[in-house]
Amino acid sequence: MFNDFYKGKTVLVTGHTGFKGSWLSYWLNLLGSYVIGYSLEPNTSPSHFEILKLKEKIHSIIGDIRDRDKLIDVFRKHKPEIVFHLAAQPLVRESYLKPYETYETNLIGTLNILEACRVTNNVKSVVIIATDKCYKNNEWVYGYREIDQLGGYDPYSSSKACVEILTESYRNSFFNHKDYGKKHSTLIATARAGNVIGGGDWSKDRLVPDIIRSIFDNQVLKIRNPKAVRPWQHVLEPLSGYLMLAMKLFNGNKEFAEAWNFGPKDSDCISVESVLTEFKKHWDKFKYELSINNELHESQFLKLDCSKANYILKWEPVWNFEKCVKRTAEWYKNFYERNIVNTDEDIKQYICDSKR
Repeated sequence: MFNDFYKGKTVLVTGHTGFKGSWLSYWLNLLGSYVIGYSLEPNTSPSHFEILKLKEKIHSIIGDIRDRDKLIDVFRKHKPEIVFHLAAQPLVRESYLKPYETYETNLIGTLNILEACRVTNNVKSVVIIATDKCYKNNEWVYGYREIDQLGGYDPYSSSKACVEILTESYRNSFFNHKDYGKKHSTLIATARAGNVIGGGDWSKDRLVPDIIRSIFDNQVLKIRNPKAVRPWQHVLEPLSGYLMLAMKLFNGNKEFAEAWNFGPKDSDCISVESVLTEFKKHWDKFKYELSINNELHESQFLKLDCSKANYILKWEPVWNFEKCVKRTAEWYKNFYERNIVNTDEDIKQYICDSKR
């Protein structure tokens, strides 16, 4: 899918023990990269990272993204050419409970990555993984563009908006386009993805993991915000965008060193209730009830305008909403009922559908 570009490349993935990080690390391993993972221990059981036995496939380093000295040592020792920074505190509800830790992990953690790139000067391509929630949400019916105002009502969203501002500052101050090839050889982009689902996620306070837990606890899942509309997409969709973007940066395309949205088509920005209905088609054991609860502030409408990625990067979604939910439900059903892990099969099918 990437013309053997990643074969033999040294790639650092922070957050490699998490949901998205484990999918990305596994894919990079299939592509022939030497993958260095840097992250805390997996914080869920089961864990996609452990199920895939990634510790045997990549060089896994357990460390805190807030530990600047250790992180710089990793950069100096392994000399990564490409960095994907996914390590973060990614949960809105958790950010209300632990605001300081959220800002420290998301903002200072990213600062440490940027500093490691600056003081070691080995990295050619950096993709900082952001979020669609970094925008000031005006409850618009149209998607947010990369040039729209940043913001954040809750600590998590705010911390990610801060990450965008921090990255822009470092890009202007230390990795300026005009100095590329003279004073530095590093290009940095941020990637803002929509609501990602797929097999192997057991995080708390996320819709699909909550569905899976309710099925195996034989409980009725109570849904607090059923009318909320989100840009749902399979985990492989934004990952393919990150991989394409990192490749452009590595090859010295300075115009790609900026912010990018990766989300589904407008028609696939669907309500939470629609996700539930679609999921139940594939697993009839699932039961839920609508229990509207407004104790936690949540935006009702959020979607991304991905025109820039579509037309300039030549990236576009491959799986529609129905296919996305189907592959996700089947991953979990196969895992629990047949002890089969569909990660490899999902990647192969996604590549096949991408080519087609």
